[in-house]
Amino acid sequence: KIPGSSLQSLRRTKLSCNAERKETTFDRLTGPKLFKTVTNWEGIHSVPLVPLRVAAGLLMMHHGSEGGILPGNVGTPGFDGFVEFVLKPHFGFLPGAPGSLVTWAILHDYAEFYGGLCLALGLFTRPAALSLFGTMVAAVYFHLHANGLQGAPFGHVTNYSYDFEEPALYAFIFLMFFFNGPGPLSIDSLIYSALAGDDTDEDA
Repeated sequence: KIPGSSLQSLRRTKLSCNAERKETTFDRLTGPKLFKTVTNWEGIHSVPLVPLRVAAGLLMMHHGSEGGILPGNVGTPGFDGFVEFVLKPHFGFLPGAPGSLVTWAILHDYAEFYGGLCLALGLFTRPAALSLFGTMVAAVYFHLHANGLQGAPFGHVTNYSYDFEEPALYAFIFLMFFFNGPGPLSIDSLIYSALAGDDTDEDA
């Protein structure tokens, strides 16, 4: 038989645990947890990585296939225009230019298309994210080199065309996936589980 005082103590402990569990699970917009930064991307905290990763990967596949159904469509207007109006005027410093610019354009399209595919699947996520980060840095450089800051950070141009903003945002997204990995629902997570077994590495 449990003494009355001990029973009351157990009830208080249970109520306290339930209240704490409810706050942790459901209540993120009030109290101290509103200001808390999540530093452990395990469990439910990693779930938002999945739609972000898939969406960013699919959008990069679409972007990399601009010249046609598959990337590297040499001879299409989109591909030739990229070489003529983007690479030649702004990337003449690349090794072997100007003769190698077609090759660089193919590598660029393949990095975006297949890098985006790998990112969406969560396969070789870190190398894919790093290659996509490189293409976005190149895109930011192109827009700034071609158009300047366009009034940034607080000025405005008449057509509100701040072309460098989108690739800059993508670049930071890809950098995040390079450092954090793919999250759940990814092929990489299955491979890691098979290789690591019961050994877990929270810093992976």
